[in-house]
Amino acid sequence: MTSSSDFTTIKQGMAGVYDRNATAWDKARDRSLREKDWLTRWLCGLPTPSALLDLGCGSGQPLGGYLSDLGHEVTGVDSSAAMIQRAQSNVPNARFQVTDMRHLALSHSFDAILSWDAFFHLSPEEQRATLPVILKHLKPGGHLLLTVGDDEGEVTGTVAGEPVYHGSLSPTEYLDTLQAAGFAEIIYTANDPTVLGRYVLLARGKGAT
Repeated sequence: MTSSSDFTTIKQGMAGVYDRNATAWDKARDRSLREKDWLTRWLCGLPTPSALLDLGCGSGQPLGGYLSDLGHEVTGVDSSAAMIQRAQSNVPNARFQVTDMRHLALSHSFDAILSWDAFFHLSPEEQRATLPVILKHLKPGGHLLLTVGDDEGEVTGTVAGEPVYHGSLSPTEYLDTLQAAGFAEIIYTANDPTVLGRYVLLARGKGAT
């Protein structure tokens, strides 16, 4: 059983895991774009180009490249400098920078924000603090797409055989937070087989408050 101190140690070491394994991760990343249907739903109703923010963008492929090829203005941030270096090479028409999403403080807002397989690397406490910060970067009427966990708690996974941390809030807490932000439509899909069992949270039409 993983202790709280073990979770803390694993979490603190994650940036190093992604830096060490950026090349291997990039080469192994599934580029079949099984996420396409979710991206289409996320972008529905937005103009082209739209300003898009990819939080935890990794190497920029395939999601950042696909969105850039559609004609959108893509900004990607990641806490791993090695991943950002690869993203800049993989998707030259997008903008990338090394940024920890917990300390997000960009100078402009976005039409839609995405965090696929990244937001869930934050602890439940960090997610509670970070989600409002993310929403402040989203324009009124904007859309949000996240992958999350099945319930509040902490678990571990692996990247290239090294442990990484995963955290989540409860579905009810996510929904309550997004409802309070005034989103017109919120969809939570558990264990979606089209994206290998991920738990997907889509919110569209953020309120003006």
